[in-house]
Amino acid sequence: MLRGTPYHKGGSEPSQGFDCSGLVQWVFAQHGSALPRDVKQQFVAGRKIDAQHLRPGDLVFFHTVSEGPSHVGIAIGGDAFVHAPATRGVVRVERLSNSYWSKRWIGARRVTVSTTATTRAD
Repeated sequence: MLRGTPYHKGGSEPSQGFDCSGLVQWVFAQHGSALPRDVKQQFVAGRKIDAQHLRPGDLVFFHTVSEGPSHVGIAIGGDAFVHAPATRGVVRVERLSNSYWSKRWIGARRVTVSTTATTRAD
């Protein structure tokens, strides 16, 4: 459903496109959970979890443009996560084990949603 949605800095809905934190905020809102809009604020939402305990729906964080959390995505199972990167400009699925992302990993958070749902990128 959202895969291929264009990247748009400051974007927070499918019709205008998404940036990383806008995508996360929008997906969680569709399941009844309010999250902050900013990556750094999303980084303190929920509870910290170890990478080996990731489940679909967990937030994954990376340092990309600055130290500390500057990029966020949503784990979708296995080694995959969905995110809205500026590079190549569309919402897409990538691997956490990809050398680019694994070098920039800084942590994961589990946010409780008010309804049971799965996160899909297609």
